[in-house]
Amino acid sequence: MLPVRLSLFIARRYMQKQKGAFSAFIIRLAIGATALSVTVMIMALAIVTGFSHAISEKLFSFMGHVHVALYNETGAVSGGLAQPIYLDPKLLAELRSIPQVASVSPYVVTPAIVQAKGQLEGLNLKGVDDSYHFLGGITSYGARIDHSDTQYSKDIILSKATAEKLDVSIGDTIQINFIDQSTPRIRRVRVCGLYHSGMEEVDKHFAVCDMRLLQRVNNWDKDSINGYQLDLTNAADADSVTTYIHYNLIDPPLAVNTTAGTYTFIFDWLRLQGSNSAILIIIMAIVAIINLGAALLILIIDRAVMIGLLSALGMTFERTRDIFLYIAAIIGGAGILLGNILALTLCLLQARYGFMKLPESSYSMKYVPVKVIWWQIALVDVLTLLICVLCMWLPTLYIRRVQPAKVLQFK
Repeated sequence: MLPVRLSLFIARRYMQKQKGAFSAFIIRLAIGATALSVTVMIMALAIVTGFSHAISEKLFSFMGHVHVALYNETGAVSGGLAQPIYLDPKLLAELRSIPQVASVSPYVVTPAIVQAKGQLEGLNLKGVDDSYHFLGGITSYGARIDHSDTQYSKDIILSKATAEKLDVSIGDTIQINFIDQSTPRIRRVRVCGLYHSGMEEVDKHFAVCDMRLLQRVNNWDKDSINGYQLDLTNAADADSVTTYIHYNLIDPPLAVNTTAGTYTFIFDWLRLQGSNSAILIIIMAIVAIINLGAALLILIIDRAVMIGLLSALGMTFERTRDIFLYIAAIIGGAGILLGNILALTLCLLQARYGFMKLPESSYSMKYVPVKVIWWQIALVDVLTLLICVLCMWLPTLYIRRVQPAKVLQFK
């Protein structure tokens, strides 16, 4: 234990006695470079994780996580001209009894043209009952649909983008033209509320109304729907819930599908962002290794006399090498700690003030989202320290080339 403790003691004393020396500048530079690399890696992970979480939450907040409906080629989410299915109270109760399911809402989807103040907009009207509600990813304004009317509610919730196109606001009356019938039908409804997700796939194409309105327009009875929307307590359970429903609760022609499976292009895009962040992390790790390796090599050369003296006193190459590996570990640890503080400070400021902005039309959000996952930070810290120390073995091989007789002859 003595040689190990001696190597660590010398390394610590060396780091403490560098005030004003050239090597002090090199040490500060190496700590700064390591801190910058760690900051970039943690920020990249926080932004990609936050971006993926924000987009997924927006989509799940409106579409739910799982759908049970008639099978079609694009997935299990049927609507529009699709044939209705029977609202089965037994199936509804079984779906609600699944532990991972937070809520189940039957729905009807019908295309229509919304008209107001001379403006026209084609939309899919999503008819829901009073059990439907927006989750946390959707910003809503105004009131919910009032289902107290014994026939059907004459309320509608438009997206904020659609309301701006039609130049209407909460409380205004608009006209809905249903064109998929042999005889066109017109209904006048009141805008009771607005919602905003920032996702074009939702805001541009959907409005929410009473399910009974669409059932009457489609000449369906009160037990006819297009499907069931399931909101889960954890989006990660979607595949397991889908498998359970498929094998235990439904029979053809009913099918079950996840929202992630229906909107694969969105989640493929999110995975691509994850790949980009992985590339950035690898690049920054390489930069940290190169900077730390170069700094350590300079320190070894600068302390050639010390190395020669220790060798003359009988210290082995391994113990001398350990001194500089400890120095590398101390520099790396200091850089990692500083990088953590800087990255977490930036994440906190971004979450609170949103100083990094985005064009919402392109990214579905106004601010760069950040989500800190502690195990990711711990993994970055541990791997960075291990890789840096392991990669420092190569620069320490220069110690073998230091000849005590030559470096000590002028001392």
